[in-house]
Amino acid sequence: MAAGATWVGTSWKMTKTLAESVAYARALAAVDSSRWAGTQPFIIPPATALAAVRDTLGHQSQVLLGAQNAHWEDAGAWTGELSVPQVADAGARLVEIGHSERREHFGETDHTVNLKVRAALRHGVRPLVCVGESDQVFRSGGSVEHVRRQARAALAGVGDPSQVLIAYEPVWAIGAGGRSARPEDIAEVFAALRAEFGSAVEGLLYGGSVTLGNAAQTLKVPAVDGLFVGRAAWAVDDFIALLDHVSGLSA
Repeated sequence: MAAGATWVGTSWKMTKTLAESVAYARALAAVDSSRWAGTQPFIIPPATALAAVRDTLGHQSQVLLGAQNAHWEDAGAWTGELSVPQVADAGARLVEIGHSERREHFGETDHTVNLKVRAALRHGVRPLVCVGESDQVFRSGGSVEHVRRQARAALAGVGDPSQVLIAYEPVWAIGAGGRSARPEDIAEVFAALRAEFGSAVEGLLYGGSVTLGNAAQTLKVPAVDGLFVGRAAWAVDDFIALLDHVSGLSA
C-alpha cells in the first residue's frame, strides 16, 4: 500500500456465483494496474469465491482482497462461522467488520465489533470497520457523537490501530433506497473522525450511494481517504471506470 494512496473498493455482499466472481476477477486482472497509480483497489467477494478470486488475480495483484465477516475466535464450535485465520488462508488481507446490515440483522454489537477488530489485528489482517448513523439520528443532529462512539468502541484497547480502516457509511445513504450524501452532510463527521483518529488509523473511507458521478466531490471532503462502493461497482466495467476516474483525479 503506497503512502497517501486513495482507497477504492467494493463489497459484493450476497451476490455472484463462483463463475461470476472468477469472471469479474479475470477482467480485473487483464487491466494494467499501473494506470491506477496513487490508488489502492480492493474487492470483497463472498466467502465461497475468495480463494478462487485470489488465484485468478494472481499473488502479485495490486488489488487487495477482503472478507465480509470473520469470527473473533481462532477456532471452535461456532457452526457456520469463519475465523480470521480461515479467511486469511483463503486470500483475505482485510476483513469488513460492523456493517449496519450485520448490526441490524445478525446481532452485531459494539462489543463484538471490538472483538473482531482485535482478532483481525492479531493475525495481521486489516480491519475495515463500518460506522454510521440512522436517518433519525442524522436528522436530530446526533451524527458526530453516534459515529464517534462507534469508532471509539471498535478501537477500545487496541494499542496500535495503524492498520485499521474506518468506513463511514450513514445508514440513510446505503442500499437500493439510499440517498446520495452532499459534501455538507458528511463533512462534520469526517472532521471529527480525523481529529480523533486520523493520525492513528490507516485511512478514513466514505461509503453510501457512491457513484462515478459523485466520487470526485466526495473525495474533496477534507479527511476522506477513499471510497467504499456498493452496487455501483458490482459490474467489473463500472469498477474499472471508477478506478480510472479516481486515479485521474490525483494524476
